[in-house]
Amino acid sequence: MMTLVSGGAGSGKSAYAESLILQSAAAPRVYLATMQAWDEESRQRVERHHRLRAGKGFFTVEQPRNLSEVKITQGGAVLLEDLSNLTANECFGGAGFAGAEQRILTGIDALRAQAGELVAVTNEIFSDGVEYPPETARYLDVLARLNRQLAEQADRVVEVAAGIPIFWKGEKP
Repeated sequence: MMTLVSGGAGSGKSAYAESLILQSAAAPRVYLATMQAWDEESRQRVERHHRLRAGKGFFTVEQPRNLSEVKITQGGAVLLEDLSNLTANECFGGAGFAGAEQRILTGIDALRAQAGELVAVTNEIFSDGVEYPPETARYLDVLARLNRQLAEQADRVVEVAAGIPIFWKGEKP
């Protein structure tokens, strides 16, 4: 079972995605963190996420790129937080834009083959009407294609707005 959870900044998408994993009978619970801590602000965000998960039975795997390398216990519950960071890391680091989309899709396929439940979080960052520099626009294009492809593959697609889940595809849990 794969669920794609999308929403804007501060929408409650991460909390909702986490709740899906906490409701799941699949085990162990794996929090697959993709954020790279480059500065003090990002380190504080990572630490905040660690505190929010404390005592909830998550095993954290820090994997900013190369999802195909992740090995989990067969049938586990995986919270992928998040696709936007992963895409940025793949596009702007490591092997770069060439093949980034396919690397991510291959990695997600590998996770799906191992996980009993996969919940992937992504960001809604396409509605602001801002014209971005070419490299940023290229990143947004890759993320948009990934979001569409994963939404097509997912069993359930949920958008969270103001803390309220809106079901676009699949059954409510």
